[in-house]
Amino acid sequence: MTEPAHESQPADPSLSQDEEQTDALPLHFFKIRFREQGQEFTAGTKVSDLKRGDLVMVRTDHGPEPATIINRTAGPFPPGAPRPVSFQILGRVPAEAQLQYQLLPQQEQEAHRLCRSHIERLHLPMRLVRVERFFNGSKIIFYFTAESRVDFRELVKSLVQEFRTRVEMRQIGVRHETQMTGGLGACGRELCCTAYLNKFDSVSIKMAKAQELPLNPATISGLCNRLLCCLTYEYETYKAMKKGMPRVGRQIQFEGKTYLVTRQIPLMGRITATCEGEERVFSEDEWQAADPILPKPAGRKGQGKKGGNRPPKIDIWGMQELPEDDD
Repeated sequence: MTEPAHESQPADPSLSQDEEQTDALPLHFFKIRFREQGQEFTAGTKVSDLKRGDLVMVRTDHGPEPATIINRTAGPFPPGAPRPVSFQILGRVPAEAQLQYQLLPQQEQEAHRLCRSHIERLHLPMRLVRVERFFNGSKIIFYFTAESRVDFRELVKSLVQEFRTRVEMRQIGVRHETQMTGGLGACGRELCCTAYLNKFDSVSIKMAKAQELPLNPATISGLCNRLLCCLTYEYETYKAMKKGMPRVGRQIQFEGKTYLVTRQIPLMGRITATCEGEERVFSEDEWQAADPILPKPAGRKGQGKKGGNRPPKIDIWGMQELPEDDD
């Protein structure tokens, strides 16, 4: 389950008394998973002797849910130590609940099979991706993809009659579909969205351009056929490093010669520039000592209007005219 916990909810009464948390105990933090192929979350607890593979009961918005300990992240910390966590571990899973938890994947697979049969019977233009069943049986969530909106009212009626519990249909996009199905990225590691990403940030082609990556769709696209999420990881760093460097296409004057900037190498603090057909690599000290040749301001429409003759803002080192809304 992916719903974050609320600290105000009471602890599960089925937990043993020796595992109940007290304010005097130090805090420990662990990585957990609710499903074998699910996403990892950070959870806090005051139970100190948990180890990899242990089944624990975790507080969620809809009630306690079992999860598996992946590894310990940090601890112990003093009581009340500030550390954001997604969930709170209440204790180990009681023995009587372990069998029910082990049967949960089988129940979800059966629900998946039955839902697909109803979709085929009703000829609905949708593709079922995943089924999640709450541990307490109060709700089943069916995730699906579709090209457009789908009238699934008849499907929901059939599923409710089949399972006798609350049924929710959630339409997801291709990114969330890939997140649920999982896989390996071009780096050889588990997909970031499957492992730890909680939300999808906006990714644009300018992020690839800023990092001088080849603009080949096969290279900068993920398994979802969308731009790689990892393009956002270093974009702000590249943007900050390039901000004070001479821009490609601008001119600088150094030792009496005029050079045209052809490339920025932000990680090394260098630029390359040409003069009369000869290319030269400038170190950071050299291009900072060079004199920028500012481009002539082009005529603009409406210069005779109010504010039309206001001088443009100039980034001296970047040698570019900045728009009014530049960030």
